[in-house]
Amino acid sequence: MLPQRTGFPRDFTFGAATSAYQIEGTAGAGLSHWDTFAATPGNIADDSNGSRACDHINLWPQDLDLVRDAGFDAYRFSTSWARVMPDGMTIDPQGLDFYDRLVDGMVERGLKPFVTFYHWELPAALSAMGGWQNRDIAARFADFCTAVHDRIGDRTATAATLNEPWCIAWLSHFLGHHAPGLRDISAASRAMHHVLLAHGTAMQALRASGAKNLGIVLNFETSHPADNSPGATQAAETQDAIYNQWFIRALMGQGYPDAALQGMRPYLPQGWQADMDLIAQPLDWLGVNYYTRRLYTADPGLWPHAAEAPGTLPKTQMDWEIRPEGLTEFLTRLARDHTGSLPLYVTENGMALAAGPDVAQDPRRVQFIADHLRATKAAIDQGVDVRGFFYWSLLDNYEWGWGYGPRFGLVHVDYDTMTRTPKASWHAFRDMLRG
Repeated sequence: MLPQRTGFPRDFTFGAATSAYQIEGTAGAGLSHWDTFAATPGNIADDSNGSRACDHINLWPQDLDLVRDAGFDAYRFSTSWARVMPDGMTIDPQGLDFYDRLVDGMVERGLKPFVTFYHWELPAALSAMGGWQNRDIAARFADFCTAVHDRIGDRTATAATLNEPWCIAWLSHFLGHHAPGLRDISAASRAMHHVLLAHGTAMQALRASGAKNLGIVLNFETSHPADNSPGATQAAETQDAIYNQWFIRALMGQGYPDAALQGMRPYLPQGWQADMDLIAQPLDWLGVNYYTRRLYTADPGLWPHAAEAPGTLPKTQMDWEIRPEGLTEFLTRLARDHTGSLPLYVTENGMALAAGPDVAQDPRRVQFIADHLRATKAAIDQGVDVRGFFYWSLLDNYEWGWGYGPRFGLVHVDYDTMTRTPKASWHAFRDMLRG
């Protein structure tokens, strides 16, 4: 059973979240670097792609009905750059028309639209030009954001420039797990800077267009040493600097962390220091995505001298440890060390859980949600200005490099028939929010 809604502030926002490539299908969109990444053997666990996904491009009315009928206040969605600008630069009016209809559908159902402009769908044409390694991406990204805002910004409640820049830059250019699938410290370092430069450039352009209530969504992941050795402690601190400090420190005008600069400084773009004021544009709010923790031991090889170690906590279908108190820790840490009184939203938190014989039964997910809602409330009780909680995800969907295996949804999707079946977790939210 989930905590009672009355235990949260009266104007607290509850919502569900999705992203374009994971649910829409690619019909009518231009080629993205996820299409080309998925077409390369070995990149996706089940050799699938997002060409159909959940067919949200056609079934969006019933999906918005599911958000409304659960009693949610808001729907967090993203726009596809490859749909709006198939070549990354030229607007396709039909792409904007789709998001126009989608936002109208939210408003008609009494849902507040929370738009994220970019959730990892880079047009393949821009990827071929260097993508996030190329400084020119900042101006291209600003053009894309303003094009979307000019069409739907009059009805959106909030807008985020980027979702999870760590995944855009580090996971994709250093670890190679996401498109474009590189394992290159120079590419990763340039992307780590240019993704922030793009954010700052877009923020300036959006403000000039009259946009309000602007933010960015960062992901945070607890980094703990696997043992008491100095090497493990240093490994965890380095990973914390890369994952949890790089972006928020730059956004708050605090500079890049020294522990991360030790490895990346030689590969950053020349003159990067001159961009830091532009990156630190004032924010109206910050989105916080939190899922898990990782344990690290020392690695005698190349920087960052860290290797993952197995943890002992219960795990999700993704083999991610379940540690709700980490959400409280990050919310309070952010307010204390970085954001001060800036409003925070939990923009993603969720659990992958394999479907059983009865696809509607997911009691472990209900418990996961309850524990993380309580963790959010604990931060509020400690004085942190948390304004909302969005569950990831509304629907089972295309889970990037893992294909269609992991199921995060409140609603089960049969990928053959596209039938939607609300799970016990969806009903638990409905009981909480409507009861």
